Amino acid sequence: MLLKYHNPYLFLVISLALCAQIATAQAPAKLTIREAEAMALQNHPQIQAAQNEVNYSNQQIIENRAAYYPNVTGDLTASQGNNLARIGAGDLSASRLFNRVSPGVVIRQLITDSGRTSNLVGSSRLEAQAAAQSAQATRFDVLLAVNRAYYDVLRAQSVVRVANQTVSARQLLSDQVTELARNNLKSQLDVSFADVNVSEAKLLLVRAQNAVEENLAELGRAMGSDQPANYQLTDEPLPSGPPPSADALVAQAISNRPELAGLRFSRDAAYKFAEAEKDLSRPTVSAVAVGGFTPYINTPGIPVEYEGIAANVSIPVFNGHLFSSRREAANQRAMESDQRLRNEQQQISRDVRVAWAAAIGAFQRIDVTAQFLRQAALALDLAQGRYNLGLSSIVELTQAQLNLTQAEIENLNAKYDYQTQNAALQYTLGLLQ
Repeated sequence: MLLKYHNPYLFLVISLALCAQIATAQAPAKLTIREAEAMALQNHPQIQAAQNEVNYSNQQIIENRAAYYPNVTGDLTASQGNNLARIGAGDLSASRLFNRVSPGVVIRQLITDSGRTSNLVGSSRLEAQAAAQSAQATRFDVLLAVNRAYYDVLRAQSVVRVANQTVSARQLLSDQVTELARNNLKSQLDVSFADVNVSEAKLLLVRAQNAVEENLAELGRAMGSDQPANYQLTDEPLPSGPPPSADALVAQAISNRPELAGLRFSRDAAYKFAEAEKDLSRPTVSAVAVGGFTPYINTPGIPVEYEGIAANVSIPVFNGHLFSSRREAANQRAMESDQRLRNEQQQISRDVRVAWAAAIGAFQRIDVTAQFLRQAALALDLAQGRYNLGLSSIVELTQAQLNLTQAEIENLNAKYDYQTQNAALQYTLGLLQ
């Protein structure tokens, strides 16, 4: 059915409202860097895997602590043997074979193993703490990847805007030069230079658009998704400049980095385990108690109920140097953990200084590229005026346009490079939250 609007203004208002509603429905949702980080921490598989490792380590504590508690088993035994037969082979004296049915309970309790269990429990607790620190380090890795991808998307989108403006400006110049050439006021060479300039700008635009798609895919992956991040990213304000020296930052990183804390816990756990291996060569004392009843047995005179208790002391004498080898292997592993901790401290010190230098350089580039942009804009105005007056060739004008485009891109790169380098510096300090 066709509707007629006799009031053209009413039709215009309704049309604009519908267009606005469609544009709002199709516009991607806005996303801040903090929201992107929260989504990554919730969805990223590396975060989930690290938490699974923490849960596994916590179960190892319970597993090693189980030796402290009684071990209770229930038995139900039924046997049949040929009448009046005896066991004739084996290391023990012969005993009679019985036909019987008997349920019972066996309770075993460790009295002492000379500290081995306590050292194993202590080692597993330290390993669980190391796993928790590794999980925190994984969080930092994910957050750094999100920050880098986020600012790379903003950078690529800004370059697209610059490329679009460049295409428009150069196309306008090309149209003007073409029209002047038709009136024999400019040469065909000028038209060729202007067309080349337009093609170069379009190539820049295509590359920038491709970079946006690639970085959106990278951001989606950093956020723990298999889909590109289809969001409207919110630009973030520039952080303050880095401190003038890296010495205090190194000390801060040594104190804060979860990798170092995890390695310290792993080292302490290795030494605890070495103590537990040393305890293998010491006595172990345990007790066992049994009880039950025998409702059926083919030999008269045996009581229906039975119970008994015993203690056992086990003293290792010789086992082919097994325990001494295990003790030495554990000591070597503990000393290895010392060196790994030392190596990580040196690596983090180096990473902090490199990240600080990169942040300083990126921060200084912001002012330099801003000055470059102002000078390039002024040079383009002058080149445009000289070309309009016929005092210079189009080569000078196109070079000025190229310089302005380069200055705009360099200024954008400097801004987002500093935000990325600042995130990397916060990561090396253990402060990226």
